[in-house]
Amino acid sequence: MKNILVAVDLEGGDQSLLDHASKLAAKFDSKIWIVHVAMPDPDFVGFDAGPVYIRKTLAEDLREEHKTLHKYSETLKANNVNAESLLVQGPTVQTIFDEAEKLAVDMLILGSHKHNFLKRVFGQEVTRQIFDKSKIPMLIIPIGE
Repeated sequence: MKNILVAVDLEGGDQSLLDHASKLAAKFDSKIWIVHVAMPDPDFVGFDAGPVYIRKTLAEDLREEHKTLHKYSETLKANNVNAESLLVQGPTVQTIFDEAEKLAVDMLILGSHKHNFLKRVFGQEVTRQIFDKSKIPMLIIPIGE
């Protein structure tokens, strides 16, 4: 197992995913790819982003997400784990599969948030969609609420 993709959502629970990935990477001398899929560019999905201040706010959000991802990979590197982080924009499920293919990933590590009943019924859980479509081995870690 040479490449492990850890999909993080930056909503809490990421450290648990990274801890599990680190243990696997140490055993198999693997590289960890920390991937966060940001909201698609509004122009890409056919929406006008609105006034300039909205674009500036979106850009600042992306910079903060990038800083967080960089901290994650630097912490792993400080512990002698080969790690890189990527911030990509697009539809979450497809983007994760696209990145997994580009990086020749051997395993996906995802978190599964414990959501309340209404969120499970009306929301589309990304982890479940990936699980249903993936041909790559997966490790799903329960996290959160």
